[in-house]
Amino acid sequence: MTAEADCAGPAISVEKLTFCYPGSELKALDELSFQVSAGEFVGITGPTGAGKSSLLLCLNGIIPHFQDGKFHGAVKIDGCDTFDTSCAELARKVGSVFQDPEAQIVAPVVEEEIAFGLENLAIPPREIDQRIAESLELIGISSLRHRSTTQLSGGQKQRVAIAAAIALKPKILLLDEPTSELDPIGTMEVFEVLRRLNREHHLTVIVVEQKVNILVEYAGRLLIMKNGRIVCDAPPREVLERPELLTSVGLRPPPVGDLAFKLKQRGLYPGALPLTVGDAYQGLSECWADKGI
Repeated sequence: MTAEADCAGPAISVEKLTFCYPGSELKALDELSFQVSAGEFVGITGPTGAGKSSLLLCLNGIIPHFQDGKFHGAVKIDGCDTFDTSCAELARKVGSVFQDPEAQIVAPVVEEEIAFGLENLAIPPREIDQRIAESLELIGISSLRHRSTTQLSGGQKQRVAIAAAIALKPKILLLDEPTSELDPIGTMEVFEVLRRLNREHHLTVIVVEQKVNILVEYAGRLLIMKNGRIVCDAPPREVLERPELLTSVGLRPPPVGDLAFKLKQRGLYPGALPLTVGDAYQGLSECWADKGI
């Protein structure tokens, strides 16, 4: 089967995916099945060791092409089975951004970093220059084009890593805890970029993140994992309605949603649970106005 043959259907399809690392009988991934439609923004969360990073490695083809182990089931990207599709071809469909931008950035200058992946795919030089400009502008960091990568802040480095992935023009962007080393401002900057790419350019975004309060604000769907399994697959507000589920897997419910949930149980918060502080303020203001407060 060639990489381009019969590519159709959902952006991502995972069917009974099971994976064990060499020398281990413990299943890192255990009978996972789900689909992701084109243009979705999906957040994946769960405790350490839940299998989140292993799942991403299956989605970009690192597993099974570069990581040994026992692989069962099927992963299809844009209709193409990753088992029969080379990582080089998958790189044209799936962009990956890792937890530590230091480990991903290899070039001394920003534009050289963006060009690196394009050169490996044998993109013509004139098109490389065009893609560098386009991706930097899209991410909002055109001013960094000629900057040394060693002089960038953590948030800037992560945005450069995203620009390098976007320059390859993938249909899907995978991110593995991209804000773990960032402060709240850097975290917000990265997620605002992801939201814009998703909404304005219809990029399918899959992000692994421990910060549940960020995921409920930006993602349209949450997958919660534990022990290699998906224990919940639901929109953010449905997850907020089940705070006991988050605590059962070792995650802290977002403070705003948790407070609103407790108030709602006492009849003190109307309507849907808030995903942001702004949502909560509006909901409480409407409640107080109805009560003449």
